[in-house]
Amino acid sequence: MSVEIKFQKLATDNAPGQEVRQKSSDLDARFIGEPLTGRPVDFSHGDVDAHAPAPASFEAFSAGVSKGGTQAYTEYRGDREIREAVGTRLAAFTGAPVNADDGLIITSGTQGALFLAVAATVTRGDKIAIVQPDYFANRKLAEFFEAEIIPVQMAYETTTDHAGLDLGQLEDAFRAGARAFLFSNPNNPVGAIYSADEISQIATLAGRYDATVIVDQLYSRLCYDGADYTHLRAEDMDPENIVTIMGPSKTESLSGYRLGVAFGSPTIIARMEQLQAIVSLRAAGYCQAVLRTWFNEPDGWMADRVAQHQGIRDDLLTVLRGIPGCSTRSTQAGSYIFPKLPELTLTPMDFVKALRLQAGVIVTPGTEFSPYSARSVRLNFSQDHSAAVAAMKRMAALIERYRA
Repeated sequence: MSVEIKFQKLATDNAPGQEVRQKSSDLDARFIGEPLTGRPVDFSHGDVDAHAPAPASFEAFSAGVSKGGTQAYTEYRGDREIREAVGTRLAAFTGAPVNADDGLIITSGTQGALFLAVAATVTRGDKIAIVQPDYFANRKLAEFFEAEIIPVQMAYETTTDHAGLDLGQLEDAFRAGARAFLFSNPNNPVGAIYSADEISQIATLAGRYDATVIVDQLYSRLCYDGADYTHLRAEDMDPENIVTIMGPSKTESLSGYRLGVAFGSPTIIARMEQLQAIVSLRAAGYCQAVLRTWFNEPDGWMADRVAQHQGIRDDLLTVLRGIPGCSTRSTQAGSYIFPKLPELTLTPMDFVKALRLQAGVIVTPGTEFSPYSARSVRLNFSQDHSAAVAAMKRMAALIERYRA
C-alpha cells in the first residue's frame, strides 16, 4: 500500500470538529425553505460546558503543576503513584486484579491508548476482527497498519436485551486466522451493552483460538435503567490476551486533559510504552495528576451525572420516535443515539450537510461506523438539555422537509 493510499483511508472530513472543511456549495440550489433558527448544537461530540468536569480536577492539575519536574517528567508509562491508585480503583470496578507496575499505562487520551494497543498487536497482513457498526477509528487503525479486516455484524436493531453480536461470524473470523478482536462496550455508536452471555462467549472463543482482545470500555460507568454490565477481563481468559481501555474524558467531562488508561497484558503494555516513548514520550505530566480524582468523586456525583444524561436521552428518544419512518434503539449506556432515518430526497451525506447549514445541527454520518449504516447518524447527547431537545426538533422538521 502506498503512503498516498494509506492516508486517503484516514479521511477526517466527518470527524468531530472537522465538518467545517466539507464543501457544500453544490447543495445550495437544492436546499428547500429558509434556515431554521435556534442555538447551534454539535452532536458530533459532548459539550463539556454543559456538564462540568469532575470536582477537584482543576485543583489536582494545579497541584501537579506546583509539584514541578517530578510530575512533568514521569516514567513513559506514567507516574508510579498515580498508576497504583488508579490500578486499585480499576480492579475494584472491573472485578479482576490490575498490575499497576507492569500491566497499566497512562496514555494521551483513550484515542492514544487505542492507537498504541492496535500498533502493539497487529502488523501488515495480520487478520483482525472488527464489529460493524463500531467506533470509526477501529477500522481506520486496522487499515493504517495494513491488517486484513474481517467484519463481524451486530444485529442491534432486532434485539433489546443484548448487543446482537453474531458470535458465529466471530468464530468464523478466528477460524479464518484473525489473531485479534477489537470492539467497544458499550458499543459506540449504538449504545448497546454486551450481555453477560455474549461477553462469556467472546472470552471462550478468544481462548479457544488464542486471540488477543482489545476492548474499549470508555462509557462503562454511564449505564442507564439499572443495566447490568459484564467486564470481559473478569472472565476466565488468559490475562496475556486482553487489553482494556478506559479514561475520564467522557462521563467525567475531562476530555481537555487528554487522559486515557490501558491495562491488561504486561507484554502488550510494555510494547505500548515503547511506542509511546517515540510518539509523545508520556501522557502530559501535569495532566496525569487529574487521574487522582478519577473514581474518587464525591458521593452521589456519578449517580447525578447518569440521571442527567438519562433525562436527555429519554427526551431525544421521544422526539425521534415521533418521526414516521425513523427507528432507533434505546441507549443502554454511554451518550450516543444512532437513529436510522427514513428515505429522503437528499443522499444521507447531503442531508447531514443540510442539517448543519440549514438547522445548525451537526451529526456524524453512519458510514463512519459501518458501510451498512448509510441512513443512520450518530448523535452525542451529552449536551445542554433544552438546547439538545430543540436541536432534535429542528432535525425532525428538516426530515419532513426532505422526506421522499
